[in-house]
Amino acid sequence: MSERNEETVMSDLDERHETRMKRKKEVVDQAIAAAKVERGVLVVNTGTGKGKSSAAFGVVARALGHGMKVGVVQFIKGRSDTGEEAFYRRQPDVQWHVSGEGFTWETQNRARDVATAEAAWDQARAFLRDPAIGLVVLDELNIALKYHYLDVAAVIADLQARPAMQHVIVTGRAAPPELVEAADTVTDMTMVKHAFKAGVKAMPGLEW
Repeated sequence: MSERNEETVMSDLDERHETRMKRKKEVVDQAIAAAKVERGVLVVNTGTGKGKSSAAFGVVARALGHGMKVGVVQFIKGRSDTGEEAFYRRQPDVQWHVSGEGFTWETQNRARDVATAEAAWDQARAFLRDPAIGLVVLDELNIALKYHYLDVAAVIADLQARPAMQHVIVTGRAAPPELVEAADTVTDMTMVKHAFKAGVKAMPGLEW
């Protein structure tokens, strides 16, 4: 291709790109202009892929950056040596509660798991009734619902009765259909590859 022809091709590409971006900007600007409602949002992170809790804890940083107070309740998970907990416990505007006793295959005691989940929900309900808390993270709540440790209808009722401007993020695999229906934003994370499947152990700073 001659230099002149190459310049013509590049000019055409630039022109088409500019035209596409102008159209895209019009669509985006219209969507932004149409979104006028301001209220708390219920977010559900589910699916088999990595990152459901990590994404929620990233939003905790975002909320703190806006001067919001945050409440975190961890269901199921029992360890208290995670990097996110060590970091956020040092933040005065974060209340962090690890309410689980470990994964269900570790406890092997349904009655105890139910009692632990109920106690965790009591703490969650306190956050959901506090208008001073701008963001509530209910980590691995979906697992407690999957195993029927908590009544999904009662949980949704409490979520819907929260203060108008309070945001909530629920994480965990297998979100029940009722919760998905009640949520405003739902992300289903799909695993493509995971280092653990190749024999790599969970590493601090990445997995916990």
